[in-house]
Amino acid sequence: MVLTPINDPVKLKIVYDRVLNKTVCRRCGALNPPGATKCRRCHSVGTLRPKKAVRTAAKTS
Repeated sequence: MVLTPINDPVKLKIVYDRVLNKTVCRRCGALNPPGATKCRRCHSVGTLRPKKAVRTAAKTS
């Protein structure tokens, strides 16, 4: 499977909103909506962080 970069700005925004624009609970690791104030799974307040962006792997030759 070959991954190609997305050059279309509309598709890039869709991918960002769908995949990367989430928050992660530091306590249990659950994915939550970006505007959440408490975790949906463990109900802890103030333990949410933004999801990290995907890094590209270095090319090995």
